[in-house]
Amino acid sequence: MARVLLEGRGELAEWRDAARALAAAGVPPEDVDWRKMGCEADLFAAPEALPPPPAGDQVRITVPPAFIALAEAVVCHSDPMRFFLLYRLLWRLQSDRTLLEVVSDEDVASARMMEKSVRRDAHKMTAFVRFKEVGSGISLNGRRKFLAWFEPDHHIVAREAPFFQKRFNDMDWVIATPKGSAAWDGERLTLSNEPCEKPDLTDPADHLWRTYYANIFNPARLKAKAMQGEMPKKYWKNLPEADLIPGLIAGAESKVLAMAARQASEPLLFHERLQEAARNLPAATCAPVGTLAALREEAAGCTRCSLHANATQTVFGEGPRDAQVMFVGEQPGDQEDLAGRPFVGPAGKVFDQAVSEAGIDRQAVYVTNAVKHFKYEPRGKRRIHQRPNMGEVAHCRWWLDLEIDLIEPKLVVAMGATALASLTDARLRLSDVRGHAIPLAAGRMLFVTVHPSYLLRIPDERLKAEEVTRFRQDMMEIQRLMSVLGESDSVAPRIGDGKSL
Repeated sequence: MARVLLEGRGELAEWRDAARALAAAGVPPEDVDWRKMGCEADLFAAPEALPPPPAGDQVRITVPPAFIALAEAVVCHSDPMRFFLLYRLLWRLQSDRTLLEVVSDEDVASARMMEKSVRRDAHKMTAFVRFKEVGSGISLNGRRKFLAWFEPDHHIVAREAPFFQKRFNDMDWVIATPKGSAAWDGERLTLSNEPCEKPDLTDPADHLWRTYYANIFNPARLKAKAMQGEMPKKYWKNLPEADLIPGLIAGAESKVLAMAARQASEPLLFHERLQEAARNLPAATCAPVGTLAALREEAAGCTRCSLHANATQTVFGEGPRDAQVMFVGEQPGDQEDLAGRPFVGPAGKVFDQAVSEAGIDRQAVYVTNAVKHFKYEPRGKRRIHQRPNMGEVAHCRWWLDLEIDLIEPKLVVAMGATALASLTDARLRLSDVRGHAIPLAAGRMLFVTVHPSYLLRIPDERLKAEEVTRFRQDMMEIQRLMSVLGESDSVAPRIGDGKSL
């Protein structure tokens, strides 16, 4: 059996050279005894000479690139079986190049677990290393000097040292660990495998950091188990804020209650802005009763449902009083809510382009929504659209019916399922009635299509292009129906593809 002694300090090269020679000589994994120097069992053992490669053509050992990245991490692990595991993977890869893709394989799974552990340990090192200044003033080379102590689980000092060199290039520093050290002097990065002892250092900045940490600690967002999982106690003892953490956790509940007692009694800034806008509104013009202007003024103060509480304003319909065609969408969006006009946002631009290409003059049609207030979910500074429920649609149908009675359009276009539900009592699937003219009461016709915002949400470009083309065809059909309506007031007999409700 071949015995291989390695320093095992995270150097891939020493394992790679030995593994390459063994594999080239055809030595199977079970015939190799991988040992780390310094182990008790190896006090009197000497490394054996590696077997020579077979005579003749040199054996070529190749591996996929993914194995190199995996081996660079696994070789840093502290498990003594890592060398044997890597060599067995190397051996098996010579006959199965796709081995690393088999996640259920025992060897692959073990290597991936080691890789994950090493990467996690490296992440902890970059997160929890705390430099403390040593000496006083500026050193001879004009740079300040710092020392840090860290206790890694694996041999990651050499692996992570370049990160600290790049991050703290303008100061001299030493990172000491039980598994070696790294030092930077502004010109050269020095690595050592000699274990270090923990230094006894204090830093005047520790008190400042502790004060800062105590003041930014948010007890309302405390998740003790997650905190302890991400920052085990082995790291706490080396952090200046460590002795504060138990007390901060213990007093979190009482601090949350105190925060609730001190909560703001004034409205949010967003609502204050709405209040200011309301105070600056022009005085009511007292439009004549029964006119479109009077209906718009009445709707401006609508409180029929809770949606008015968070919306900026009522977004009423717009268009000529004698429009023959009325387009009905779902609800105003973010830009419509701020502007106070329907279909001026991204969906409105899609709508404008489609009706323009179909030869429809937007100024000649009436455009409105089934719901007059913007329903949304706040996410930071953004307001994310939420679909109105049937109760909210039912409350707003009162306004929509008044608009229809006042405008008396001959053709009503429902854009989207919400608009369709607000215009009919029957439960119809949009896909079943799309593109058809449906008779309504009072000799009126209903045409159904999709909402233009639907086109903006389609991720597949091919399907999106198809749906945009179909939407334009719907607009062209609406333009044809408008021509029919212009020729005769009796439109029902002239439309042959109507479906009865």
